[in-house]
Amino acid sequence: MIQGCTSDAGKTTLVAALCRVLHRRGVKVAPFKPQNMALNSAVTSDGGEIGRAQALQAQAAGIAPRIDFNPVLLKPTTDRRAQVIIHGHAIDTLDARAYHDYKRVAMTAVMQSWQRLVEEFDCVIVEGAGSPAEINLRDRDIANMGFAEAADVPVILIADIDRGGVFAHLVGTLELLSPSEQARVKGFVINRFRGDIRLLESGLEWLEARTGKPVFGVLPYLHGLMLDAEDAIATESHAKTNTRLKAVAIAYPRCSNHNDLDPLRLHPEVDFTWLAPEQALPPCDLIVLPGSKAVQADLNWLREQGHDIAIERHLRYGGKLIGLCGGFQMLGQMLHDPQGLEGLPNSQPGLGLLAMETTLKAEKQLRNVTGCLQLSGNPVMVGYEIHMGVTQGQGEALQNPAVRFSDGRQDGVISTDKKIFATYCHGLFDQPEALTALLAWAGMKDADPVDFIARREADIDRLADAVETALDWEKLGASMTLPKITLPGF
Repeated sequence: MIQGCTSDAGKTTLVAALCRVLHRRGVKVAPFKPQNMALNSAVTSDGGEIGRAQALQAQAAGIAPRIDFNPVLLKPTTDRRAQVIIHGHAIDTLDARAYHDYKRVAMTAVMQSWQRLVEEFDCVIVEGAGSPAEINLRDRDIANMGFAEAADVPVILIADIDRGGVFAHLVGTLELLSPSEQARVKGFVINRFRGDIRLLESGLEWLEARTGKPVFGVLPYLHGLMLDAEDAIATESHAKTNTRLKAVAIAYPRCSNHNDLDPLRLHPEVDFTWLAPEQALPPCDLIVLPGSKAVQADLNWLREQGHDIAIERHLRYGGKLIGLCGGFQMLGQMLHDPQGLEGLPNSQPGLGLLAMETTLKAEKQLRNVTGCLQLSGNPVMVGYEIHMGVTQGQGEALQNPAVRFSDGRQDGVISTDKKIFATYCHGLFDQPEALTALLAWAGMKDADPVDFIARREADIDRLADAVETALDWEKLGASMTLPKITLPGF
């Protein structure tokens, strides 16, 4: 099990790297995260929903994502409440106290998934959540040491040296664990180091002497590494010298599946910006309204920021607009929530830019989909649907769908004036032909083709190569049982 001293310490990337290292050496390996809190999610091959990071790790392991890889997923709807997803399906929306009581049930689901995986796979690599030293969360913990103790798995502790204070993070975390948990930690990994490793060696020697535990490796800082973010919006800038289209995405408080926009953010010819709170909408060619886990609240926030007026002005002057999932729902005439799924039962007006209305329903739509965009050339798109709303349209909303699926269904709307493209499909920009067609629709003709899927694969391999080189496999082998594979140091 990989546990971290902090959130974003490198747990997700180390698990993905180890999955790829083992997979390409013939080991049947699977990722596992007992409990994840994230607004980025993916649809599994068995018809459920898991964290996007576990889908990435499954790709690294060469297998299709399934619900057992992330049996408990929490999707925050407010600062105090979250939708609880067990074995791929939403069971309720609970506040923190109610979920604390529910953890006994959640732990049963966790152990059921764990048992199925260890019976099927040669190796299961587990990812913790946050930090195991969060004292207030120790009671009934199912995400870190609570699971490690129940499943009797060894733990590697990882810390991010780029944040600073790496030795304090590691020693302090270890000190706050119980004696049995301390014994379970077999060693450390330091992540995102840049510079001369010789300057770090005295610190590593001190750490090993102070704790009696080995440092398994120091992982390098990999510039430009592109992997799906688990939850936080990726804002890392990339130098671009020849951009031809300016795109802005609005980062509302409960923005979800924002990694949909990574192909736009990373495209060498697209000047892409996430619009932060209190920032005015700048002049641009394309605005994107991404998904949302709390559509009505995020729509109210959007209005409070004045973005509704800015969007109307943008369209009036010929700009283009894409609405994805929750962003699609915001564009209609009305949003209805008769069951109070996002608060008190109510109805409220949408932005009124499309002739349609959305009604929220408790049953979530979860599908992997393929189809063709209804743009020039009808490019193929491959993606997935995750939404609780049913949208009904009239007039142009019925006559001009955005996507036609392989099973005969149609989805979304292209406005009559061709300025708005709206759909429930996630993964809209992943396929090279679909991305090129959408950029052409937005005003950038003859865009350089970018294969985002191939880029993700290449970066997984790049990460795995770096981790394989940096880890001391002899120390690892001496500290825990590893699959029988040929690796440096074995």
